[in-house]
Amino acid sequence: MKRVVSLSLGSSRRDARVELVLLGEPVRIERIGTDGDYARFRRWLRELDGKVDAIGIGGADLFVETGRRRYYLRDIVRLVRDVRHTPVVDGNGIKHTWERYLVREFLPREVGLSLRGRRVLQVNSVDRYGMAEALAEVGAQVLYGDFLFALGLPIPLRSLRSVQILGALLLPVISRLPFRWFYPTGEKQERRRPRFGWAFRWAEVVCGDFHYIRRYMPRELPDRVVLTQTVTPEDVEDLRQRGVALLVTTGPELGGRSFATNVLQALVVAFAGKDPETITPEEYMTWMHRFGFRPRVSWLNAPRSDPLRRVWEAARSTPMER
Repeated sequence: MKRVVSLSLGSSRRDARVELVLLGEPVRIERIGTDGDYARFRRWLRELDGKVDAIGIGGADLFVETGRRRYYLRDIVRLVRDVRHTPVVDGNGIKHTWERYLVREFLPREVGLSLRGRRVLQVNSVDRYGMAEALAEVGAQVLYGDFLFALGLPIPLRSLRSVQILGALLLPVISRLPFRWFYPTGEKQERRRPRFGWAFRWAEVVCGDFHYIRRYMPRELPDRVVLTQTVTPEDVEDLRQRGVALLVTTGPELGGRSFATNVLQALVVAFAGKDPETITPEEYMTWMHRFGFRPRVSWLNAPRSDPLRRVWEAARSTPMER
């Protein structure tokens, strides 16, 4: 049996374990939260090193990037540098391939939802730069919320070029700061701090990291599309209660929840048996299709306004994967 573990700086309340069969081989997927405790995170890494097929790190990234520039996050790199035998990934391999496919091809072709001209709030773009580029390419009106939600500064970015310029200026510094300063870890992920509600009200589509969305979203999100990852059944019900019409997650529902991109990338690495640095974007796409994975599409409430209502009615007449 292959074993993939997602080790997270997030809350242990979101821990999960699921077993499934992929390509005829049994696989165990585990998610272990360390409640923001860096020492516990290191102990788990030492315990897992050499004993599992791949480790995904959750609630953290090894690096963020804009354009062709990549900025390694010093705190997180320090945490994983002693792992010697097991590949460690943070989900970027999936974010830069599968999430582009999700925006460019899957949504318009399989769901009937083009994002061209749509008002889209991407809560964080440097963490999901592949998605940010895809949104710009398809012609969405995007508000990039990195300053709003990562730094708490009322500076909305309206173009990918502005993300690149400010990223080049600030990320060399930010990447050296304590990670917990700009991303909720541990029990902070459970706290709600509604912020910049005007950005959520402006948007037709809200996308990006679910911890940011969950922490800062307002009480009501009627008729919105949420495009994200890492949701539990409780999260889905919460979005339903807030009026969200359509939820799309990057990966499929496994054991009642949608696991993070680091889990999906760790699965690819475990099956490919290769150094993650040598796996090409095309190979990530090939493995995701071979697994039979599809983004999860869940209608949570009937939309009240066009054109989303027309998409909903078409989906009802043409059943698709839920």
